[in-house]
Amino acid sequence: MLTTAEAREAILAAMPEFPAEATTLADADGRILRQTVCAERDQPPFNRVMMDGIALRFAEFSSGAREFPVQAIQAAGDTPLSLQSGQCIEIMTGASLPENADCIIPVERIALTDGIAVIEAGYAATSAQFIHPRASDHAAGAHLLTPGKRITPMDIAIIASCGLTHVHVSRRPVVRVISTGNELVPPGESIEPHQVRLSNGPAMQAMLREQGYADCDHAHLVDNPDILRERIAGHLDDADVLILSGGVSMGKADFVPEVLANLGVDVVFHKISQRPGKPMWFGVGPDRKAVFALPGNPVSALVCCRQYVIPALDAASAAAQRPPEFASLASDVTFQPELTCFQPVRLLSNAAGQVLAMPVKTNTSGDFTALSATDGYVELPKEQSRFPAGTPAILHRWRFS
Repeated sequence: MLTTAEAREAILAAMPEFPAEATTLADADGRILRQTVCAERDQPPFNRVMMDGIALRFAEFSSGAREFPVQAIQAAGDTPLSLQSGQCIEIMTGASLPENADCIIPVERIALTDGIAVIEAGYAATSAQFIHPRASDHAAGAHLLTPGKRITPMDIAIIASCGLTHVHVSRRPVVRVISTGNELVPPGESIEPHQVRLSNGPAMQAMLREQGYADCDHAHLVDNPDILRERIAGHLDDADVLILSGGVSMGKADFVPEVLANLGVDVVFHKISQRPGKPMWFGVGPDRKAVFALPGNPVSALVCCRQYVIPALDAASAAAQRPPEFASLASDVTFQPELTCFQPVRLLSNAAGQVLAMPVKTNTSGDFTALSATDGYVELPKEQSRFPAGTPAILHRWRFS
């Protein structure tokens, strides 16, 4: 069996690279950026007024003047005026600083009477106050976003500010999630006592879509080799990535590895020295189609999807690699060695702000209800069997930050 690190390396080495494409800003959120976004202009592009009030010459204020005739009114978007000596310009937030002005007095500190602005007694102004200097955020041509960034709503604002209507991103892969098993019954259908509800597929769909992989349909196939072969062949033709759940262990009804082999999918590995998720299978089909065959137990399937599938999709999309995150165990953990343990945890913090991972017990890898109370899982190496409280461990959150 491969170690968890070896399995991850083998998957990443086998993944294709999804090509870049241009998309509109409306469709860019959550996509992986494939270009450098450069500033179109200085930001701000002019000396920007930060408060409603009056613009004046600070030298006149510092010489003792407290009453200024209002020369004109200038709103945001107006062509900047030229301030005349001894006067002020009534100014609005966001406006360009008038020529010859170098100080803004807030509206709360003045009284306007018969076209004269009177500054309140005792008010202490400073030169250049409430002025956002031109290019103080960034200069024209500055690199604001770089390839590999997953685009956020804040990034959309940056891209729009650069005057771009389209941006190059990684093409969204076509992903198909396939649940296998005669025992599975979808929600809404009548169910017998010996059957179980289909839950892995919808859960993995949600996990993938949350990470921006929206083209992710789900299908349920029974444990019949002919049906599996026909339907999986169709999905292989249509999709970039297949994710199967169930049918990969050693039972007589576990047909998935044989079916995949018959369809020209070459096995890269079968089984990883971990718990849960030991029976995981990974292969590469025609045209470098990636095929993940995950165990059918819900905890195993979700852990494997989070641990291997999503990082593989990110790498194929040219996403920047996330740095590892660590947490300290909040209580002792003991388990049988020889397998890496992915221990579900709930996150806490102490008075010092340290992230603590409280282990959450699951009743076998079929107990998916316990995962609702968890934030992720920690990775405990197989070389040890006892991990005392305070031990630092690699943390894998269900939801990526």
